[in-house]
Amino acid sequence: MSLNATIKSIQDIMRKDVGVDGDAQRIGQLGWMLFYKKFSDQDKELELSEDDYESPVPMHLRWEEWADREQLGKDAPTGETLLDLVDNQLFPKLKELDPANYTGLAQQRAKLLRSVFEDAYNYMKSGTLLRQVIDKINDSIDFNESKTRDLFGDIYEKILKDLQSAGNYGEFYTPRAVTQFAVDMVNPQLGEKVLDPACGTGGFLTAAYEKLKAKAETPEELEDIKSKVQGTEKKALPHLLCVTNLMVHEVEVPTTVRHANALAKPLRDYGPRDQVDVVVTNPPFGGMEEDGIEVNFPNEFRTRETADLFLLLVMELLKPKGRAAIVLPDGTLFGEGIKTRLKEKLLRDCNLHTIVRLPSGVFNPYTSIRTNVLFFTKGEPTEEIWYYEHPYPPGYKSYSKTKPMRIEEFEQEKQWWNNRQENELAWKVSVEDIKANGFNLDIKNPNTPEEDYQDPETLLKKYREAEAQAEEVRNELKASLMASLEGEEN
Repeated sequence: MSLNATIKSIQDIMRKDVGVDGDAQRIGQLGWMLFYKKFSDQDKELELSEDDYESPVPMHLRWEEWADREQLGKDAPTGETLLDLVDNQLFPKLKELDPANYTGLAQQRAKLLRSVFEDAYNYMKSGTLLRQVIDKINDSIDFNESKTRDLFGDIYEKILKDLQSAGNYGEFYTPRAVTQFAVDMVNPQLGEKVLDPACGTGGFLTAAYEKLKAKAETPEELEDIKSKVQGTEKKALPHLLCVTNLMVHEVEVPTTVRHANALAKPLRDYGPRDQVDVVVTNPPFGGMEEDGIEVNFPNEFRTRETADLFLLLVMELLKPKGRAAIVLPDGTLFGEGIKTRLKEKLLRDCNLHTIVRLPSGVFNPYTSIRTNVLFFTKGEPTEEIWYYEHPYPPGYKSYSKTKPMRIEEFEQEKQWWNNRQENELAWKVSVEDIKANGFNLDIKNPNTPEEDYQDPETLLKKYREAEAQAEEVRNELKASLMASLEGEEN
């Protein structure tokens, strides 16, 4: 059975449970179980490979001691016994876990466990159905198989698509083609800190980790990478999915992913120690922050619009010469007021060298809003901006569930990137022209032929003239044909 089919069958079991109300709770339920199974798998590996490691989880609460029917046989708990163990032993223990009781790696993993379970819940009320779900996970999902690791991103896509009916969870999902392209272009190097301050389920972070991992030549370099790929996510469910995602990518202790709102800290309190070399992010757009968040920012930039605040935060968090790729909606490009002041600061303090304009439908079905990937370097003013209009693949009119965006589509941008020439998809604009246009960055492609919208009366006159010419040609053909027929009769 495929992973997607497995997830669907698990959700079908949960739908029979009276305690699980809606898709959001089903995904939250599945999320903590997938995380805990992976955590327990890693515990066993670490106890074998690390002489001084001892799991922070008591033996009787480890996944294999109560969840693994193959190992436990008829002793595997079910019904009320299983429900009592999960509700009254497992969750209280993990929510109240004190990392101070441990040292070294065990302490870091204790922090991770507590951060994940402090906002997790067991929604299921039937121990029998819970046993069925656990058995399905054990039978069908093995995180230790490379094939499963490679396909785990598909689980997240399935999860997030199922959340459509549960609310605006699309803000946490960026198509993998976009995350990979953004990371490829900012090209993080060994020793650099990489941050996503609105990391959602970790798409940018896993892409950055895999790119850096390919450059590592020693175990020490690999461990350094794990400590320098960092993220922040304010909501519990995507945070849980993010740390699980990183664990599946062999980051054993992703405590560098904080469960917090990066905007809640006053901007003035961020200092050089908080700055990073690379930021890659897709902040939520179209939403508003809670009351009071805006006072953490200077007066001239105070707003509750999330994307605007994150753009300002990213500029602050970059080191001098630091590089960023940030996904922003069209509204940021042409917006006025605070948005104008933000863009003025961006062009003054950073070199906004490239804007890749994405077509409609990239974020379907979550939103139809057109988006852009802005690439900039901090510490030098912008002199000119290159635009690249990403086209649909041949035969596409939009993207869909069955026709998603693919990383191969960005090969044309990658080939153009280091040898820039204007063409039908690429053009550049001087910063003087941007300033003269009121800092409007919504510059249309000048190399695309404009539609000729003429006066209706003029168009009607041309239509009638064309119709008369066509009638004249038809009469000439008819007369010629009649003459030919008369000639044959004679």
